[in-house]
Amino acid sequence: MIRLILADDEHLIRGALVALLGLESDLEIVASTDNGTDAVRLAKEYVPDVCVLDLEMPPTDGIYAAEEILRTVATRVVIVTRHARPGVLRRALASRVAGFVPKSTPADHLANVIRDVAAGRRYVDPDIAASALTGEHCPLTIRELDVLRHGRQGASVQAIARELHLAPGTVRNYVSSALAKLDVPSRHEAAALAWEQGWI
Repeated sequence: MIRLILADDEHLIRGALVALLGLESDLEIVASTDNGTDAVRLAKEYVPDVCVLDLEMPPTDGIYAAEEILRTVATRVVIVTRHARPGVLRRALASRVAGFVPKSTPADHLANVIRDVAAGRRYVDPDIAASALTGEHCPLTIRELDVLRHGRQGASVQAIARELHLAPGTVRNYVSSALAKLDVPSRHEAAALAWEQGWI
């Protein structure tokens, strides 16, 4: 039996996944939640074989939750997303995420991906992989991308600094560097550009 945790802030999607994957005789959903913080807590509590995480869920995103989980729990992570952008895929793979699939994936195919991942294999949706291979090179550093990602919803410099455990001045330096590299006048435009390019 493959034990799963599901995390998705879209109630209907999460409910559908719980119902459909629960029909598979070899899959057991041991817990589900609507945010990354609880996903990390539940993974530590239940130590599932596989965590299926939505990419776009609060408080940060699914990859951040995956990094926190994989730091302390012997499990595998599959990311599901509506925003299958090349930069996000590269970030997920660098974070040791084992599976990356779009939300349009049929439930029976997702079940097979979960089985493959639980068996130690990796899976990336072929269309997303092809896009990643042809995607534009990102000129920003990992930290510059972190700052733009955390500030994309309008968070203050102080809030970004707290979240990333940095000094506010350091955050401003990363923002200035990103603005220069992208040749845009504000961090909001930098974040929007990075999002459009699929870097964050």
